[in-house]
Amino acid sequence: MRRTFLSVAAALGFLMSSSGAVVEAAPETIPYGGHERQTITVYGDRGAPPLVILHGGYWAEDADWSRTARWLAARGFRVYETDYRLNTDARWPAQREDVRAALRWIAADSPGRPLLLGSSAGGQLALDAATYGAGGSLVRGVVALSPVASPYRAWVDGGRPGATAQQRRLRQEGQRLVGCDPDRTGPRCWSRWTDLAARTHASGPNDAPMLLIHSKRDFVPPAHSTELAAAERRLGHRDATVRTLEGASHGGALMSQVDELVLRWLVKHA
Repeated sequence: MRRTFLSVAAALGFLMSSSGAVVEAAPETIPYGGHERQTITVYGDRGAPPLVILHGGYWAEDADWSRTARWLAARGFRVYETDYRLNTDARWPAQREDVRAALRWIAADSPGRPLLLGSSAGGQLALDAATYGAGGSLVRGVVALSPVASPYRAWVDGGRPGATAQQRRLRQEGQRLVGCDPDRTGPRCWSRWTDLAARTHASGPNDAPMLLIHSKRDFVPPAHSTELAAAERRLGHRDATVRTLEGASHGGALMSQVDELVLRWLVKHA
């Protein structure tokens, strides 16, 4: 029944022009807060299952997910491509506050818990939403592509000899996000770093279902997600799955390899 609804909603995401051609309804960008980055771009039919996209970019830059948003809207979701303050705008936990404020706005537009799709740093934010407090009461499920589920692990990896340029950048931007060096400052700094990690907030059955995807040579390695999934399972979570692909694709580049897998998971959990 749910899949039938999704198919019908997909058809409603398009309009007929006067010439009879099918044209996509124009997306709308709406503020959910006072900062210029606190905006949501909405795609798809009102009443379709809500799906939130949180972009990556080292917490330091924007990324365009409009193509994926349109693709998912055409398959029956009401998609909310959500921006948030970057680490040059505000330090953690401002980004958590932005996501939660956006989810409150979305709840008024699309009643019911949304699904989340997050990439890289956006995957960290999506998993934070899924685990902070009783995450399952806030969101229906999370797909995370290369999520930085353990920013401290990224900090350590970025400081190793032979670290890639991407790993060094992630270490630098993580420090900017938190505002301190976890290995040289006191317990207050360390508590902010641990607060970033999804595993810190894992609560088993109270958390949302998760599909966590990496490549084997991802500069955010699968250990970020396997540690989180193991912690969730120890606490009784029954729907935390890690998939590891061949290659070195990261974040958005993974989406082209797993788009149908992601779509099936989203439909199942909608």
